[in-house]
Amino acid sequence: MTQRLTRPADAPKPGIGVVHLGLGAFFRAHGALYLEEAMAKSGGDWGVLGVSLRNPGLRDRLAPQDYAYTACELGPGGETLRIGTAVQTMLVAPEDPDAVLAAMADPGVKIISLTVTEKGYCHAPSTGKLDFSHPDIAADLADPARPVSAPGFLCRALDRRRNAGIPPFTVLCCDNLPENGHMLRGIVLDLASIMDEALARWIEAECAFPCTMVDRIVPATTDADIERLAQRTGVYDAAPVMHEPYRQWVIEDRFVGNDKPDLAAVGVELVEDVRPYEHMKLRCLNGTHSAIAYLGYLAGAETVSEAVARPALAGFIRHLWENEIIPVLTPPPGVDLADYADALMARYANPGIRHRTWQIAMDGSLKLPQRLLGSIAENIAAGRKPKGLFLAIAAWLRYVAGTGEAGRPIDVRDPMAARLKAVWDDNDTAPEIVAGFLSLKEVFPENLAGDVVMQAGLIEALNRLLDVGAEKAASEFTP
Repeated sequence: MTQRLTRPADAPKPGIGVVHLGLGAFFRAHGALYLEEAMAKSGGDWGVLGVSLRNPGLRDRLAPQDYAYTACELGPGGETLRIGTAVQTMLVAPEDPDAVLAAMADPGVKIISLTVTEKGYCHAPSTGKLDFSHPDIAADLADPARPVSAPGFLCRALDRRRNAGIPPFTVLCCDNLPENGHMLRGIVLDLASIMDEALARWIEAECAFPCTMVDRIVPATTDADIERLAQRTGVYDAAPVMHEPYRQWVIEDRFVGNDKPDLAAVGVELVEDVRPYEHMKLRCLNGTHSAIAYLGYLAGAETVSEAVARPALAGFIRHLWENEIIPVLTPPPGVDLADYADALMARYANPGIRHRTWQIAMDGSLKLPQRLLGSIAENIAAGRKPKGLFLAIAAWLRYVAGTGEAGRPIDVRDPMAARLKAVWDDNDTAPEIVAGFLSLKEVFPENLAGDVVMQAGLIEALNRLLDVGAEKAASEFTP
């Protein structure tokens, strides 16, 4: 019988300094490894208490391993393994929300970090504002003692610290959202204002919400990955994470009381302004990731590396970078955006990373406003027609119809899936379908939805996509 992975006997046992909401594969393959390295280099109690806001699945897999796990780096030349040990324990919020609040209110905890995905913030992506009609926010307001949402837990934990005379924690959002710290601060203040105006004033005056940019491709772990690692090592790990060699973490250097791990010592960039890095990554990487996910899936490519192995799709992505994304970007200091795009293409082509197009395609209604619509709006404002970006949006429209080009059903995972499908069910022509989608205010800002260039461009792109298919439509952009 294969031995179960255990925490190494010589692994440090630091005190808890970070509570992480939404402990999943990305944070364990990114932030947790940085924290582990920072503690190894400079010391400090920056151990992580992870929180699942939904279900006990990950906790039940990690607990028998004392929360250690394998981080498997998937390089073009093979795999490199290490054991992650920064996570010390884990709570499941629905089982005991009070225990989560108590952990967050502990004065030894200096940072609450989050990777809850776009939908975990209960906001409207087109505006960045809190959605008070969201069922989780309604539940938070109906039963304040048992929060459900991430904003609800943040507000209640901060309230406990305020009432106990304890300084607030730093709130570190690690999700791919524009100006994520500012966005989350606004959401928390919106909710706190309804709960208690005095709490909102205290948060506004005392709490820090640094903006961040995170980058590492972390494909979903499969049963085949788990079996392969067990065969290779002779040890069974129920919760390994897969990741590419590349990583980047840029953080606005603004922490409550300047309490932070020595992240700069292990390569994290602490900067005055994250926006140039964030725009570069959201638009160059995440934007083209979404484009290749929808066009690639429709064309029958299961993974990103398979998609960019096709000249038509690789050429289309290069067109987006060269002609429609980079021209409306301001690069971070010392960064050449053409070189950055070349490096991205090499990452996409890495055969070790089996990043499924279907996985990236999830939650498009929440992702596209951050990833593609800004580039479209800025091109239109500059007098250019971004036809490639229109095709990427049209591919999303086609994808959420729920039926692929070969007639097979698509498992569309999106919080608005039923409404998106209804647009197709209720309309017949491309102009009608485009108008139906542009009327979705949660996705498309009104000024962009009402723009005649946007309307005509989407209609033309959707018609072309329906006429010739995804790969042929993409090939028309190949240099």
